[in-house]
Formats: sequence, structure tokens, C-alpha cells
Amino acid sequence: MTNTTVLTKLVIFGVGLIGGSFALALRSAGLARHIVGIGRGQQNLQYALTHGIIDEIGVDLAAALHNADMVLLAMPVGQTAHVIAQIATHLQANTIITDAGSTKQDIIAEARHHFTMQNRHHFVPGHPIAGTEESGAQAAQINLFAGKYVILTPLPETSTDATEKVRQLWQACGAQVSIMSAAEHDQILAATSHLPHILAFTMMNHLRHSSSDLAHLLHFSGSGLRDFTRIAGSSPEMWRDICLTNREILLQQIDNYLNELNLLRETLERNDGSALEQIFSKAQYARKNWLKSNQ
Repeated sequence: MTNTTVLTKLVIFGVGLIGGSFALALRSAGLARHIVGIGRGQQNLQYALTHGIIDEIGVDLAAALHNADMVLLAMPVGQTAHVIAQIATHLQANTIITDAGSTKQDIIAEARHHFTMQNRHHFVPGHPIAGTEESGAQAAQINLFAGKYVILTPLPETSTDATEKVRQLWQACGAQVSIMSAAEHDQILAATSHLPHILAFTMMNHLRHSSSDLAHLLHFSGSGLRDFTRIAGSSPEMWRDICLTNREILLQQIDNYLNELNLLRETLERNDGSALEQIFSKAQYARKNWLKSNQ
């Protein structure tokens, strides 16, 4: 990491869990000298400033982006198109632009529409697979990315130098970096992240509709339900945007899941204990192998 570029000026749009944690990690590593935060919530930005997450609240867009070494787009993905359109005319030729969005193909489409070819040479789409159900600058953690995966999906025209710089900065945050196509990323995340969040939200709504006294019902729940529905505590706005921006792929995943659920329902309806146990055993085996491979 000794050759990792030190950012004289880092501009972060969206100083929340991801953006704030990125700022804290790079500041701790001595790789960001001056951090400018931009966002919708002034109270959140003031918290970030007061607690040393950022050094300055960006008010004027042109001034904030002037001489910026890097821009990180870390706001909810539904705001990305608007922000990309806003910053496009103010970006300098060699400013590296990256993002932390959970979907990639939609963001790349916006970048192709608004950015010049010179700016696209320095655009490195990314997605840190890290987080909690908490949000805002107060949720930022210096070690949030330690041991976590970050996926980069550079464009064909993205320079290898820009990709390498972004890779090194994420590694300095403690992350493991992988590079893949945007299409592959969106397929993988629809199955492993977007669908599970939908299921958690749906389960809580199912329970809400199952009883006139939800508190009484949940009083007798165990840790399994808490673990399964933890991510239903995540930001509804953020997950609304993610679902809409990855809509087509996510619809396919929902259909596939419904097929699995229907198979289980039919097995239960037949009172076929042997087949039911086999379904559960295959799932158990897959999960054990997954956990074993991660050790």
C-alpha cells in the first residue's frame, strides 16, 4: 500500500454509512487530506463535520469539485442519475469518479449519457458489499470494510490506472476487491442481496397481517426470526430505489424463488416427509459448504 495515491481532495456525495465509513477509513490510513461532504440533510452533514468525518460541507457544486482528486457517489441509487447530470459539467479532466451503488448497469447508462469520454476514462463504478441496517453519518464505522468484498465494474473505456487507484484505496480500507462486468454484478446481487431484503420486508408484512396484536405475536418469537428479518430494518427509500433500478433481473429472481416455494408447498401438501427432508438437507448442505469456504 506504500504506493497508494494520497487524495488531496476527496468529495463525497452522501455522507452516510458507506460514504462516512469510506471517509473515516481513508483518513485513518492517511490517504485523504481534505474531505468535502455533500448531501440533502444539513443536520447529517453537520454531524459529519462536527465528528471529523468530513472537513467541509460543500455548498457550491463548482467550488466543491474544483481540483478534486476523487468523487465518491454514495447516496441512494435513486438519486444517482440526478447527481451525475448535475456534476457532469463541473468535473475536471483527471478527477476519478466512483460510486457505491448496489446496482451497476443503470448507473453506467447514466454516466455514458452525461459524462464526456475523458471523464468516462476516469469513471470506476463500484459496490462495497458491506453495511448494516443503520444509516446516516452517525452509523459510519472506521472498520466497516475490513475483510469485506468490494466489486468494481469498470467500463471498457475506463483507464487501467483509474481502476488501479480505486482498487488500492478500497484495499487500504481493508476490503478485498474483485472486478467483473456490470451485468454479472447485477445478476449476483439480485440473488444474494436484493431478493433476501425483499423476503425480509415481506415476512414482516406477513406477520403484521397475520395478527391483530403484532406485539403479542412477536413476544413469543425466537432469535431465528430476529436474524431472518434484521435487514428489514434497512432504509425503505434505499431499497425502493435498488429494487426499481434492478427491476427486470429481480423479477426473474422472484419468479425463481416462487418456483422453489411452490415445490415445497406441493411436497407438504402431499404429506411427503422424505421429499421434504431432502429439500431441507440440500439447503443445509449448501449453506454448510458456503460457510466452510469462507473460513
